[in-house]
Amino acid sequence: MKKIVKLLAVLLLSSMGIPQLVYAVSWSPIEEETAQGIMAKGTVVCLFESGTADVRNAITTGDTLIVYRENKFHEFKAVGKIKMLSYSGENYLKGEVLEGELRAGDIAKKGDVASLIISPGKSCK
Repeated sequence: MKKIVKLLAVLLLSSMGIPQLVYAVSWSPIEEETAQGIMAKGTVVCLFESGTADVRNAITTGDTLIVYRENKFHEFKAVGKIKMLSYSGENYLKGEVLEGELRAGDIAKKGDVASLIISPGKSCK
């Protein structure tokens, strides 16, 4: 009887297969979600930043920020550039797309400072 139980346990465990890799945050499979809100050259965009002094010291009006997009393998690829136009309130920046087709969720960086593109539009809230 013990041999049968052991044999069944081994068969059950071996039939379960190898577990697949699981990410803590999954990549969105919805094509529409990633295709909406494409911002082309000349579009004014709103960016979110922390509002700390290091950001204000690092990013000034007229600066060019490189824009990166994360792919499903969690790698960042340069996809465009933004020219910094002005600060808007305590936590927002206005920028103009210089090149590339940018989307909400892309990250604009200058050195070690980063800002998140949140929307197209002339007024940042």
